[in-house]
Amino acid sequence: MKYLDEYREADAVMKYAAMIKKITTKPWNIMEVCGGQTHSIVKFGIDELLPKEITLIHGPGCPVCVTPLEQIDKAIELASNKNVVFCSFGDMLRVPGSKKDLLSVKAEGGGVRILYSPIDALKIAKENPDKEVIFFAVGFETTAPANAMAVYQAKQQGIKNFSILISHVLVPPAIEAILSSPNNRVNGFLAAGHVCTIMGYEEYYPIAEKYHVPIVVTGFEPVDILNGIYICIKQLEEGRAEVENQYSRVVDKAGNLHAQNIIKEVFKIRNRKWRGIGEISQSGLGLNDNYSEYDAEIKFNLNDIIVDEPSECISGLILQGIRKPFECEVFGKICTPEHPLGATMVSSEGACAAYYKYRNKMKV
Repeated sequence: MKYLDEYREADAVMKYAAMIKKITTKPWNIMEVCGGQTHSIVKFGIDELLPKEITLIHGPGCPVCVTPLEQIDKAIELASNKNVVFCSFGDMLRVPGSKKDLLSVKAEGGGVRILYSPIDALKIAKENPDKEVIFFAVGFETTAPANAMAVYQAKQQGIKNFSILISHVLVPPAIEAILSSPNNRVNGFLAAGHVCTIMGYEEYYPIAEKYHVPIVVTGFEPVDILNGIYICIKQLEEGRAEVENQYSRVVDKAGNLHAQNIIKEVFKIRNRKWRGIGEISQSGLGLNDNYSEYDAEIKFNLNDIIVDEPSECISGLILQGIRKPFECEVFGKICTPEHPLGATMVSSEGACAAYYKYRNKMKV
């Protein structure tokens, strides 16, 4: 399969592993930002091919993981309303709120529907004028354009019974939050290739310069990731801190301008809370004033909810790269994918879920 098999080819994988070993002379900590990259690293055993001096740290780039507990509770409150059809991507249904999840609401007869596109929610709204149709708009810059387009089309078509519950977050402010933390131990980043497909990578230049840290735009297959690590280690060993693009077959510097324009048309940047981490300034998106009538939190007058994470869970430390899943006392014991306690076990892209699926918990 073109653009897939050649990036899993064993000879190429071993070639890059040998190149990394040859140039590595010091200990380095590299953070892969995206949960999809974490999943590949653990699935293919990429970290086990690296010299002992290199430590891979798993970052906060799993959209399901970082959706705050409070937003899940708001989604459950909305979905429990008999006058509401609550639409969501399927991976959000099992994410636990403080008391239950959306799948439980659906089992209890709630109007919960799984969709593959927010545009489909508009069709449901037009077909059900006596119902309020809400789409759960979560994720990073990758899902924001489609959600923005749904709101834009709703306004253009005069659809009044449609709104979105927003939990959009942005990658660059999260990287800055990690780098500015006194607990930071990250020397270099593998930036998420799909986010850069939308946004390009010019916004990383000031971060690399300010914190003197290499940022390498990287894909998701084993050869991509090892190539990205090689580029990053080469910079560190040479004392450089630049932005480079390993994923050039997909990403260009400016990104997708059409996608960026629809985001700018509909959304504005605002503070957002990240599950397990807390609020990060200017790290999320909300509807701008021209589209505020489609904000479900305003439309349904949802009150702020304050909920505490389970005290046993160290997801926040894992999302910041401070701890690893097997360093958690409840990992694989009372916290499993079937009964997750925290953010990094709730999604298949989460670091804890990846370790649980691909590594024997007694060995990790």
